Amino acid sequence: MRISFIRLTIVDVPAKMFIFTAMKKAFFQLHLAVFLAGFTAILGKLIGLNEGLVVWYRMLISVLIIGIWMQFQKKHQAINRKQFMKIAWVGLILALHWVTFYASVKYANASIAVVCISAAGFFSALLEPIILRKKINWVELLLGSLSVIGILIIFGFHIHFKTGIIFGLISALGSACFPIFNKQLVDEFEPAVLTFYEFLGGLLMLTIILPVYFYFFTPTYYAPTTNDWLWLWIMAACCTVFAFLLQLNALKKISAFTSNLTYNLEPIYGVLLAFLIFNEHMMLSQHFFWGVGLILLSITLQMVRVLQPAFKRKLS
Repeated sequence: MRISFIRLTIVDVPAKMFIFTAMKKAFFQLHLAVFLAGFTAILGKLIGLNEGLVVWYRMLISVLIIGIWMQFQKKHQAINRKQFMKIAWVGLILALHWVTFYASVKYANASIAVVCISAAGFFSALLEPIILRKKINWVELLLGSLSVIGILIIFGFHIHFKTGIIFGLISALGSACFPIFNKQLVDEFEPAVLTFYEFLGGLLMLTIILPVYFYFFTPTYYAPTTNDWLWLWIMAACCTVFAFLLQLNALKKISAFTSNLTYNLEPIYGVLLAFLIFNEHMMLSQHFFWGVGLILLSITLQMVRVLQPAFKRKLS
């Protein structure tokens, strides 16, 4: 018995160490993906193109990269016209979310844009029960309302950023709608295949509506400069495709719930990067930080609320 115990221990310890190391790697990959998502606001400010063109080129480059990657990995899934149109509409929601997000960056600043995205929790709590015919979670709605109050405080004392804040709130609405409609597709298609067709569909539909958008928000130029191309390739390759692959790899070890919870840190990363790179804290009053404080309180309370049951089960 003693010999068996020693042999079991020798085999078991490396196995536990391997699992622990794999989990650490998965958490690192997930946080890197969230960091890259927060970095897109910085890139949006560095690119001089109109926000509609930023998204058009981002989706074009991403489609090319994912298409080549799928070919290399031999990931193929044929879809019919009806399925493509169903996916394309979700891709359009994603495209419009990105367009309004970068419009918020350009008409306000990166800090305002990423903070406005925090309203997505409120919109999700409000819209998901309506669209998926579920019962309203009043606690989530209340916590989401804290973020909205924080944004309203910022809006009230930064009225010169009102256009950017309005675009930011529309972007938050798109951010809330995208995963709700995406839930109906994830079981039918491989993640890479679904992403490819969503980007392709979003690109095609955005091409149709951009002329109308340009009528109201006319670009100063259409062809990217050398610097624009550099930032666009970094945005598409690193902050879109690479971040997507990182999240997929992390989800092999980490639950989707943990992934969604971790993405609450995206506005925090975005604000810190904007402060560090553009010194945006010099342009903002103390009321911005009061608003951000309410948003952070909302995120913290939500994280405590959802993690507390798991923590209690672990102690029992």
